[in-house]
Amino acid sequence: MEKLIERIKGELLAQATIESVDPLEPVKVRSVPKPWKVLGTGNYAAVFYHPEAPDYAVKVYAPGRPGLTEEAEVYRRLGRHPAFSECYYSGPDFLILKRLQGVTFYDSMKRGILITAQAIEDIDSALGYARSRGLHPHDVHAKNVMVQDGRGLIVDISDFLKDEDCSMWEDFKKAYYHLYRPVASRWMFPVPRPILEIVRKGYRLWRRLKE
Repeated sequence: MEKLIERIKGELLAQATIESVDPLEPVKVRSVPKPWKVLGTGNYAAVFYHPEAPDYAVKVYAPGRPGLTEEAEVYRRLGRHPAFSECYYSGPDFLILKRLQGVTFYDSMKRGILITAQAIEDIDSALGYARSRGLHPHDVHAKNVMVQDGRGLIVDISDFLKDEDCSMWEDFKKAYYHLYRPVASRWMFPVPRPILEIVRKGYRLWRRLKE
């Protein structure tokens, strides 16, 4: 762990460039020092891994983006659960997490990989567990959940301390059972990214109008 922390401070934080252009859109990673790799991006942070430490994910918050302390607290409350990652270390602008291996629901649709009903049930159960730990699941959508060997995982829990209700997961489930599952049971095909982005942005606009 100490060697990984040294690499994070001496290589990743010193040389990576992360920008938050729009708080409602994923951050932009402009540069990454070799051999670090980008695992993904969210609205607040980017996630990296080092090939010599493949079991760890390093989440680096973009300058000016809040939430690191809150995310560390969420992981503390969650403890160990098979559907969630774990936080091994909390720095001033980064977290070291257990790396979850899988494919996000978003990428599953883009690549034509089946999202199983078991994965949906796993995530439902995990969200119930989170609520039992005094948390409020928020911002649970297709880019923040994964399927691995048919089982569901929750990747991003950074907003689970928010008090307000969030219907994103319930909305996704309705789309899954009424649209995705009937089609996928007969014909599994990749959905082009431009179409997924149209749906994502259209849904975001619909939520704003509904509020």
